[in-house]
Amino acid sequence: QLKFVESGGGLSKPGGSLRLSCTASGQTLDHYAIGWVRQGPGTEREGVSCINTNGQTTIYSDSAKGRFTISRDHTKNMIYLQMNNLQPEDTGLYRCVSRVYDSLCATFPGGFGAWGQGTQVIVSA
Repeated sequence: QLKFVESGGGLSKPGGSLRLSCTASGQTLDHYAIGWVRQGPGTEREGVSCINTNGQTTIYSDSAKGRFTISRDHTKNMIYLQMNNLQPEDTGLYRCVSRVYDSLCATFPGGFGAWGQGTQVIVSA
């Protein structure tokens, strides 16, 4: 059974950077599109970014475009989210989600399942 462990969150000042990691176990991620979703205090869950099965298609929310970069390492079975120029509205619990045999991320975050406990990101001066 596929399981994720997220890490890399923490406290950052506005303008700072964090790199989140998502470590998978139980199955290879080769056939999964992987996304990052977040939920801030009092907000709905938001799809932040998605990377497709071969890593050649990535999508970002409007708020993440130009600041965040998603990547994957098939050899390590890991997914990363590099977050630059962090802002207070980026505060939230970030979790990995997945969808098997998804080469487009077209429905993201719809149809994606979550297994990780998440990693907390707090952006505050």
